[in-house]
Amino acid sequence: MNRRTGASLLCVFCCVFAIVLSQSISNAGGQGDSLVGRTITGTVFFLGGRGTGQSRPFTLIINRLTTPEEVQQLNAALQSGGQDALLKVLSKMQAGRIQLGTGVGVDANAIIATPQDGGTKLVVLYQRNLRFSEVRYGTRSENYKFGYAELYLGPKSNQGMLIPAAQVRLKDGNSWEVEDFGTFPARLMGLQVRGKGRPNVG
Repeated sequence: MNRRTGASLLCVFCCVFAIVLSQSISNAGGQGDSLVGRTITGTVFFLGGRGTGQSRPFTLIINRLTTPEEVQQLNAALQSGGQDALLKVLSKMQAGRIQLGTGVGVDANAIIATPQDGGTKLVVLYQRNLRFSEVRYGTRSENYKFGYAELYLGPKSNQGMLIPAAQVRLKDGNSWEVEDFGTFPARLMGLQVRGKGRPNVG
């Protein structure tokens, strides 16, 4: 298991959201809003776990962006009830769809956009599908109920990272700490934004 916080691969971003998230999402002309209604494709390359060395198609369909109020709901759930409370609140949200491979994928429950180095950073948090063997045999991975991704889109970077099985905790009341069940996050490469955008409807 790897636990990451701060300015490494991931992911102190709640404290940043408190400063810029409401401004970036509520700004109808912002870069994040231009992604609503569009699809991001690329390749996910696994660096650890069962799929080490394998690559699959990656697709993120963005129907809407998660609002600052919804982010506050997620934070409140983490603070009051931890993983289970977060899952309960997150499962009621729907922002798009995320697909690894050629299957139908799962709901991308939260898609959060913030400005990043002249481009846009997307954070995606979703409820992952547990495999039958995880539930039947009560494996440790059953406790890692979330999927997490960071995408960096812009003139200098069209790449990111993905954690297929993660735990999320609230750290110091203002940041998310994401723990990876695997050894290393998967890499997202060659990201391309496709389709025609439309106004964000929350």
